Amino acid sequence: MTRRGWGLAAGALVAATLAACSASSAGTTPTTTPTVTAPGTSSAPAPASSTGVVTATFPPAPGAPKHQFYVSIGDSYAAGYQPTASRKGHTTRNGFAYQAVTLARAKGYDYTLVNFACAGATTSSVLTRPGCPPELLGPGAASYAPRTQVGAAEAFLAAHRGQVGLVTVSIGGNDVTRCGLAADPVSCLTGALRTVSTNLRTLLTGLRQAAGAQTRIVGITYPDVLLGNALSKDPTLQSTAKLSAFAFQALINPALDSAYTAAGGRFVDVTAATGAYGSMTARTTLPPYGSIPVPVARICTLTFYCQFQDIHPRTPGYGLIARLVTGTLPHH
Repeated sequence: MTRRGWGLAAGALVAATLAACSASSAGTTPTTTPTVTAPGTSSAPAPASSTGVVTATFPPAPGAPKHQFYVSIGDSYAAGYQPTASRKGHTTRNGFAYQAVTLARAKGYDYTLVNFACAGATTSSVLTRPGCPPELLGPGAASYAPRTQVGAAEAFLAAHRGQVGLVTVSIGGNDVTRCGLAADPVSCLTGALRTVSTNLRTLLTGLRQAAGAQTRIVGITYPDVLLGNALSKDPTLQSTAKLSAFAFQALINPALDSAYTAAGGRFVDVTAATGAYGSMTARTTLPPYGSIPVPVARICTLTFYCQFQDIHPRTPGYGLIARLVTGTLPHH
């Protein structure tokens, strides 16, 4: 996702999503993990369960080595971005990819993280834009200019075929947020979702060919931060909080799920796991907001949206995503 909150633009996007749907259907502890430089870069010669974890898992690859690489691809979620104040922040080792290394170790996996993620990436930029500004890379990540993000990842996968045990992909959020400001947001969203599906299939086909059939590829979606708009005094934003979960459930997540499944990958529903589909009539007390709907309290607790209007997870929020990812791994 992008480095800043969605605000009013995001509210318009949700309204557009719902309109398009109607028209078409009339506290985890941060960890420090080793990273490596990818060869060839400029710096070196099934349906989800109610918890958001897919019910199927890959069988262990025959003769898989104890030590393997874990390749992370995507946007600011994969890079571990967190705000320090409104419109200020940086990438951190609290991100889900970094936390997943430690969690996977408890299941018998010894991963070295190779993180190609770039904050602000879209499904188009990962395929076409060379390199990534250093400040947008995850901590410890190496520059891969002049390659694209996917080009660098494919080169690494091909060079280490059989040595990569896990690939995660976090991408697509930035493709649709721009539609909130479009003159015709419905048409924009419809086109954006087609682009996401097309680009993801291209991206995942290349990754699968480079990595081989046995490598686990896991894709994620996002928490429904717009639920935090229930705390707004703006009636328009309040309405988006009531409708946004449906937008994720009906359009955005099915498009992502379909793309990952088609490539022989797995999809984890972070939206469901963060409680977005719960009842808005169930309430709890959360300081300093008082009595608020339980799904809203979950978003306030797991992300920075209620505090800074920032879409990124707090460390426990990233930890939840890491658990979803490692939950697809069988025990060694």
